[in-house]
Amino acid sequence: MKRGSPVELVFQVFSLLIAFILIHALYVSYVRPQARAFIEQETLQMQADAAYVQQRSFFVVVKDYEQETCFILMLWALAILVFKGRTAYRQQKLLDQDLLRLPAELPIGLEDTRDLAERIQSLPASMHHYLLPRALLTAIERFAATRNVQNVSTAARDICDSEGERMESELSIIRYIAWAIPSVGFIGTVRGIGDALGQAHRAVEGDITGVTSSLGVAFNSTFIALVISIVLMFFIHQLQLMQERLVLDSERYVDHWLIRRLRS
Repeated sequence: MKRGSPVELVFQVFSLLIAFILIHALYVSYVRPQARAFIEQETLQMQADAAYVQQRSFFVVVKDYEQETCFILMLWALAILVFKGRTAYRQQKLLDQDLLRLPAELPIGLEDTRDLAERIQSLPASMHHYLLPRALLTAIERFAATRNVQNVSTAARDICDSEGERMESELSIIRYIAWAIPSVGFIGTVRGIGDALGQAHRAVEGDITGVTSSLGVAFNSTFIALVISIVLMFFIHQLQLMQERLVLDSERYVDHWLIRRLRS
């Protein structure tokens, strides 16, 4: 379990860096040039025809720095979700295997514990920190030490509970990102409204172009941030559901394949 922590930290740092590079490059090379070209075209249309109704463009909606930041955070969060979801999926697939490799319904006695422990420890090193092997090995070692089935059940349940709490705490970074995205959108709203108020004197003189543009920044940033937040929260809840199922299924696996077959 400790081996995975530095790897995950490095992955989070590099995924943030890659998300920034990709999104910023996309904005510089495509999104903002498209937005500028559309605004210039719309300006010419309005100057040529006073009755022309200005159209909306997706590139104009997402062109500002707040929206860019929201997309960077979204891509970063999705990368972390994929990393954790992939790990949970691999552990879930392990539940389909017979790790003890014993005949069905064969009672397990004290003399079998050493052989069973060796079978669990012979798994690939990458699986040693998985929940199911750790729960099985803990239960086997507890039975060898105490010969008490109730103590074995308690030890296995404690391992599963602690793993569930660890998974829950590791979601805090993703929940922080999901909280930060609407906050960034609100910053855009404050900036847009502030710019609009700063150009109020021009609106009094009859030129409302600057005011409407600034208000567009305010509303667009909030709109994009809320949409991204809704999408991101859906995937967060799906990952949380996957992890909760993993913990419950692992506890059920240990009970079915090991604890109920133990004989003092």
